[in-house]
Amino acid sequence: MSSAQMEDQSQSSVKYTEIGANERDSETNMSSSTSRFDYYDPISPWALDIGGSLIKLVYFSREDNSLENYLEKSVPAENIAVLNGCNGHPILNGKLHFEKFETTKINECLDFIESKQILGSCGKRQEVSGSKTLTIKATGGGAYKFANLFKEKFGVRLDKEDEMDCLVAGANFLLKAVPHEAFTYLDGHKEFVQIDPNDLFPYLLVNIGSGVSMIKVDGDGKFQRVSGTSIGGGTFWGLGRLLTKCQSFDELLELSHRGNNRVIDMLVGDIYGGLDYSKIGLSATAIASSFGKAISDKKELQDYNPEDIARSLLRLISNNIGQIAYLNALLYGLKRIIFGGFFIR
Repeated sequence: MSSAQMEDQSQSSVKYTEIGANERDSETNMSSSTSRFDYYDPISPWALDIGGSLIKLVYFSREDNSLENYLEKSVPAENIAVLNGCNGHPILNGKLHFEKFETTKINECLDFIESKQILGSCGKRQEVSGSKTLTIKATGGGAYKFANLFKEKFGVRLDKEDEMDCLVAGANFLLKAVPHEAFTYLDGHKEFVQIDPNDLFPYLLVNIGSGVSMIKVDGDGKFQRVSGTSIGGGTFWGLGRLLTKCQSFDELLELSHRGNNRVIDMLVGDIYGGLDYSKIGLSATAIASSFGKAISDKKELQDYNPEDIARSLLRLISNNIGQIAYLNALLYGLKRIIFGGFFIR
């Protein structure tokens, strides 16, 4: 999913870029679920982002899977309190692991945490009603909705962080510090880019989750949500599930890769006899009406291939997000748009 799959805005000066933690090229030596991370501040061994559709879990592990043993053996006793006080930055040469779960299947997430034994004893403990409670960082609406569940299951307290603050801070960090984290996508070609940190701001951050938020970022800690839409990843997943019977987001996305949206979408060429509408800059392959051919076809839902339906739906939602983002960039005079969120692959 990328700006190249959205309506043609090639004549504008706005730059479209995606942030994707789910894909890496071979040069980065990173898998889709694990990233090398040489520095770790032991506030908690894991953290959560609990959204409307997905739970994103990140947890830290050393090569020997024993952070506590490392601290005991490698860090002077007088420094342990400093480290647990979040003022130290030991070099651990460990890994950050990224996992996802459907929010409706939160018990799978709980079982995973339990099976991996990642609760950890090195997390930050706070005095709560006379006893020390392990505190875990969490963001998203589910951090409020499921707080009691995590407390009952693991005896942990979810320290809730504002999701917009986390989103902007995370995007700024990735764009400034992590190579091969941002890429452009045009005509089927993905190219990783490194953005000059001195030329990053301002930009429009388009976070595509269940819904979509569009945030004007002016600097570190300086941002404003300027727009959004309810038609996002949750729409693609929910409507796609009803139309294709796919049981997961990944299954639906994979299905779309094998589809042909031209079977269902009405193109400019379908209206103009295969010709471009060159006077206003529309190519024959531009989509004039998503699902438009279903109007005249004497077919029922079962007569269409699920792959084609998924492809058309993906284009519909992507084009809508891209158009709204483009118009907001024009409105606020922004030259760069950054797309992020789990929807981006």
